[in-house]
Amino acid sequence: MPTFQYEAMDSTGLEVKDTIEAPSEAEAQTMIREKGFYVTKIREQERKKKAQAAKKKAEENKKAFTIGGVPSKKLTMFTRQLSTLQDAGLPILRSLRILEGQNRPGALKNALMDVIEDIESGNTLSEAMSKQPKAFDNLYCNMVKAGEAGGALEVILQRLAEFQERSQSLKRKIIGAMIYPVAVITVAVGIVSFIMIFIIPKFKEIFEGFELDLPVMTQVLMRTSDIVSNYWYMIFILPIALFLFVKIVKKNKTGAFVCDWVALRIPLVGKIIHMGIIARITRTLGTLIASGVPILEGIIISRDTASNAVFVRAFDNIYTAIREGETIAVPLKEAKIVDDLVVNMVDVGEETGALDDMLYKVADVYDEEVEVRVESMVSLLEPIMVVVLGLIVGFIVIALFMPLVELLNSLT
Repeated sequence: MPTFQYEAMDSTGLEVKDTIEAPSEAEAQTMIREKGFYVTKIREQERKKKAQAAKKKAEENKKAFTIGGVPSKKLTMFTRQLSTLQDAGLPILRSLRILEGQNRPGALKNALMDVIEDIESGNTLSEAMSKQPKAFDNLYCNMVKAGEAGGALEVILQRLAEFQERSQSLKRKIIGAMIYPVAVITVAVGIVSFIMIFIIPKFKEIFEGFELDLPVMTQVLMRTSDIVSNYWYMIFILPIALFLFVKIVKKNKTGAFVCDWVALRIPLVGKIIHMGIIARITRTLGTLIASGVPILEGIIISRDTASNAVFVRAFDNIYTAIREGETIAVPLKEAKIVDDLVVNMVDVGEETGALDDMLYKVADVYDEEVEVRVESMVSLLEPIMVVVLGLIVGFIVIALFMPLVELLNSLT
């Protein structure tokens, strides 16, 4: 029913301003007169503005189409902001609405909209977040749950933010260190491919024109050039095919175990992967224990962060041993997936009741070791790449000049 806004005068001459709902303007005036007012001005309220406002609100609440989950960088920023708002004493629902409003359309905004709706329906924050696995993993939900149970959600969120920031910092350093060698290797492959596809065939035509008996090195170079020229697309297909093959193999438990076992034994890289996994697991478990999560539940969550079948199998055995009454140190030593240093520090942590602190120290040590090893590997890669590229170019030059020298000698 339309709403009319009117101005009128009462029996004493005082001005009255109000609104009234009526099917039409005439009936509205009749209803106003029945109240004892004399209408001086009346108009229907603008329904267009209401419709536009409702449409705008609906567009704001409409979820954006997204593919994949929430980027770790964005989730880390969200956790830090939520921790700050909670520390300032804001109610959780208001904090979430503030963060949802300032986020651009995407996976995180969609997840926050659903979380807000679930909390308004009576769910706790951890329950609402657990329904959004693309945004909040088991580690995140369990830590929030522990914070709610202990009444220290702001402290837990601060620990979680610090945990994510450390992981992000290490990840950025590793990626930054690898940019240079990857760029050099890519450029080198491009240059050599260009020589093989466009330059070598020109020399081949010259040699065939003079009907020379080519040296073995030159023959090898020509055949390599023919293969690269005829199957140049394999330069792009082979890496993709290898990646897909490993993905398919890792779908099987045995295949995943074999692939991860091999990855841990790759020279230089394998040790970095191994140390990175230990740092991630110990930091995760330490954070969970410090947050009040039960040890068995913490073992399962930490196991899932390993992303390596060798460690997953070892932690399954550790979980079983702990459930049967063992300490962590004994099955950890039997698993033979960590150094004696880690086992001894865990053992001391259990005896002193400071297991979380010991796990943090182990994580710090291994994070630093990973950084050092990555920097050392990159420093080592630079001269290796120069030498390899020099050998390739030298081979090409010698293979091309040997028949040219023979040709010049035959002409003199």
